[in-house]
Amino acid sequence: MAMDTVERTERVQRDRTTVLAGSSLLAVAVVLVALNLRPAITSVGTMLGDAQAALDASATWAGVLTTLPGLCFAAAGVCAPWLARRAGTGSALGTALALLTVGLVIRVLDGSLVVLGGTLVATAGIALANVLIPVVVKDSFPARVGLMTGVYTAALQGGGALGSAITPPLESMLGGWREALASWALLGVVAGLVWVFASRGATLRHTGEEDTPQRSSLLRSPLAWCVTGFFGLQSFLAYIMMGWLPEVLMDSAGVSQQHAGLLLGLVSLLAVPVSLVVPALAAKQGSQSGWIVGLGIIGLVWLFGLLLAPGFSPLLWSILVGLGMSVFSLALTTIGLRARDGHDTARLSSMAQGIGYLLAACGPFLFGLLHDVTGGWTAPFVLVIIGVAAQLVFGYFAGRPRHV
Repeated sequence: MAMDTVERTERVQRDRTTVLAGSSLLAVAVVLVALNLRPAITSVGTMLGDAQAALDASATWAGVLTTLPGLCFAAAGVCAPWLARRAGTGSALGTALALLTVGLVIRVLDGSLVVLGGTLVATAGIALANVLIPVVVKDSFPARVGLMTGVYTAALQGGGALGSAITPPLESMLGGWREALASWALLGVVAGLVWVFASRGATLRHTGEEDTPQRSSLLRSPLAWCVTGFFGLQSFLAYIMMGWLPEVLMDSAGVSQQHAGLLLGLVSLLAVPVSLVVPALAAKQGSQSGWIVGLGIIGLVWLFGLLLAPGFSPLLWSILVGLGMSVFSLALTTIGLRARDGHDTARLSSMAQGIGYLLAACGPFLFGLLHDVTGGWTAPFVLVIIGVAAQLVFGYFAGRPRHV
């Protein structure tokens, strides 16, 4: 018994000071993990009405259910660096997948409170994985940070699109909203199995982190705050657009509900090819500021276009929205590039995503509040314009070639 305890302790110590060497199977595992990080959220929107009616739940319950993910991203992600230090990044990411998969099953087993509890568990797993995947990319693919970030960002966004597009057909095929939502747990099982084989089969590479001196708090680092501000502001703006763009297009541009839904899908779809190309190109350069500012300017163009001439071309404005929101891939890329090693990547990712998603959760509420108070879209769009301008500033400094 004592010998087993010693062996387990030695294994944990070894995991803390080694990382998984990059391999094709590990890259596939990263993509599969990323595919799991949005369907748990996007699948709910299409089933929300059916679930609310079946559970006889209130509108307040529906609001809590849709707000939980952002708040959980902010809270649970803070625990990721601690968990990675205690168990190793590989085991921590496996734990995140287990939480996600179990939460997806739990939330369809009973009534409204169980749905909330299961969603909380699932989104806690997503929050941990959100923080840890950049660490795996930084440690295991140090020469391909931009490429791998682009690939997993594209997978993440593609998974989100699949969640909203495939869940309604699954409901018809499987016979109910519970079965449709629970079916996404199968994707978590597949990702978990591949991750186990990839992490156990990968060669361990020594990092030497046991000799690393005590590191100062990132809260004292101006660069860390620039990265956090950049990530938070782009998330703030993205959450507003995902929540309000269809309503804006229907009200101010006169498009139909079906057309507005298709345009929102186009916005999400455009981010996939951009994410595959731009981070890899940007990472090859010392500074990513030019790319960040360029996409930010595109964001300003569609904002003024949608505000001043909404009916001119809703398709054009939606395309520009999609291109502008693709800066998300660069926000994730800067987390890896501005950190020296996996340990700092975990700390910076936790700070940027913890604070950033908390800011993002406020976006749709503030946008809707301004619309209700003023009865129009000018004041809400002024808020968004200010947000894009601030994103340009924070993004410019976050993209400069320095390290926290």
